[in-house]
Amino acid sequence: MRFRPCIDIHNGKVKQIVGGSLRDEGSLAKENFVSELDAAHFAKLYRKDGLAGGHVILLNPKDSPYYEEDKRQAAGAFAAWPGGLQAGGGITPENAAKFLDMGASHVIVTSYVFREGRIHRENLERMVRAVGRERLVLDLSCRRRDGVYYVVTDRWQKFTDEPLTAELLSRLEESCDEFLIHGADVEGKAAGADEELLGILGSYKGRPVTYAGGIGSFSDLDQVRRLGRGRVDFTVGSALDLFGGPIGYRKLLEYIKN
Repeated sequence: MRFRPCIDIHNGKVKQIVGGSLRDEGSLAKENFVSELDAAHFAKLYRKDGLAGGHVILLNPKDSPYYEEDKRQAAGAFAAWPGGLQAGGGITPENAAKFLDMGASHVIVTSYVFREGRIHRENLERMVRAVGRERLVLDLSCRRRDGVYYVVTDRWQKFTDEPLTAELLSRLEESCDEFLIHGADVEGKAAGADEELLGILGSYKGRPVTYAGGIGSFSDLDQVRRLGRGRVDFTVGSALDLFGGPIGYRKLLEYIKN
């Protein structure tokens, strides 16, 4: 179980938001924290502490007036730690190489490989051809509906018809290097991890999986370790003191070390 740090960028700023509040219209989101520091600052910190495999997420869509500023911030992070961080947000075969050239180790993709509520195999194959399986992370972030977790796309706003299951991960594992999964219903609330979702992820034994969403205390991390059976990595966003939360960054590093 590893800590995978995050740098979320929205409207050109490093932020922590409530995931389910994100709206493309008006570039709106409920904010938990807005940093005056740039993305490169956090990348340098993570590099100094050897926290490889974190993710930089551009939260505005490509047609947003803020997207270029998001991208500029991301470029600063990748320049600060070449090969140490992954890039997500609006990734397609056409622009993926640009993020890798900036210094991203992997690109993270959701919306491009899901169309009309299902996995679009042709698009997935295009992504694999563009960057190679070993540099592709599939983001299967999900929300619950009628007691079932479904993969959601377009910044967690649109439900697909694909349930998030260990079987789905097994079906997709030959096309990627890792999975990133946000529990979007609890994302940004720091009110506890999604235990049922963690149980699903802990039952999968293939590619590395990173869970994000709701972690607000060290007892939540104990739950991640137990329910994820030690196989599920995690990220902490709004609850981290770097972003105004109660979990001390240094104490978290000690927790992982021990």
